[in-house]
Amino acid sequence: MRMGDEMNSTIVHQNFTKSTASRLARIAGAFYVLNIATAMYSTFGPKNHLSFILGIVATAAYIAVTLLLYFLFKPLSRKLSLVAGCISLLGSGVGWHFPPLKIHPLVFFAFYCMLIGYLILRSTFLPRFLGVLMILAGIGYTAYLWPHFAQAVFPYDVIPGAVGEWTLTVWLLVKGVNDERWAEQARAEGRWP
Repeated sequence: MRMGDEMNSTIVHQNFTKSTASRLARIAGAFYVLNIATAMYSTFGPKNHLSFILGIVATAAYIAVTLLLYFLFKPLSRKLSLVAGCISLLGSGVGWHFPPLKIHPLVFFAFYCMLIGYLILRSTFLPRFLGVLMILAGIGYTAYLWPHFAQAVFPYDVIPGAVGEWTLTVWLLVKGVNDERWAEQARAEGRWP
């Protein structure tokens, strides 16, 4: 392979990888919208066959968001991104497959949101205010560690979650990530995917 061919191959790889970050962010935003819409109906709508199906769709969409955010934050911190993803998947599983455990899924999502918020704060490719909002979302969801307390303070415990997750959703869908900073940070961390 000639030197010019190597440079062209490197440029193509870098452009593909950078555009992949924005694509991942926007796809995650789209799945987040699907999750929010279906979860709202299945939670607050009439309890029937449709709400059950939409609950499954909401869970599947959140699993997709989890996987996409894992890959988006993996170059920043593979271990922390993996831990966050596993916590989110546990929350999704608890909500559908282990109801006798009597653990509210928002307990898991509390820690997931806080970890994602921390990763956003460490990143240079998303604005820091999104990280702060996600950490506040997680703090609000921790009320579900104590179910009676969560019932007493509802809906004030989920308002930070709604604000944080909806703001992140809109940002990912509309703005994506800063591709140049994502690539720079991936290189600086020595984790160019």
